[in-house]
Amino acid sequence: MKIIGKYRPNVGIIICNYHGKLLLARRYGKKNSWQFPQGGIDDTETVNEAMYRELFEEVGLKKDDVRILAYTKYWIKYNIPKNLIRLNSIPLYIGQKQKWFLLKLMVSDKNINLNCNCISEFDKWCWVNFWYPMKKIVFFKRHVYRKVLEDFFNVLFNFFMSLLF
Repeated sequence: MKIIGKYRPNVGIIICNYHGKLLLARRYGKKNSWQFPQGGIDDTETVNEAMYRELFEEVGLKKDDVRILAYTKYWIKYNIPKNLIRLNSIPLYIGQKQKWFLLKLMVSDKNINLNCNCISEFDKWCWVNFWYPMKKIVFFKRHVYRKVLEDFFNVLFNFFMSLLF
């Protein structure tokens, strides 16, 4: 049976620190569910507005706490496995289409706060090596993470090389 639906617009956020490590967060109450911050784009928001809202809601960081190093100019889609689709929701979403941002943390990581929202998305976070998230992300998002990490690899490498010279 084919399920007809649409893709929910979403932003994904990769935050790096001064050592080139990436922030990975564990979904609240889920021991083995790690991901980058992400969230939906409201109808009245631009992609950038949604990114800054999600940045604050999920990890407590504000616009001045980060610097945009790169972003995808295209949508990257993924499908939700059929058994996880909420068939009674309107509209019916069969997956997400995402625009991704690579951000540089410009303040101390003590500014990261997972409890800024009344409903916390995450209960733990850590800094990880660049490719490590590929081992931790849920299977149906792996192709998205691989694509985004490949796209941002040179940007991050060149950024840190520019700091050396």
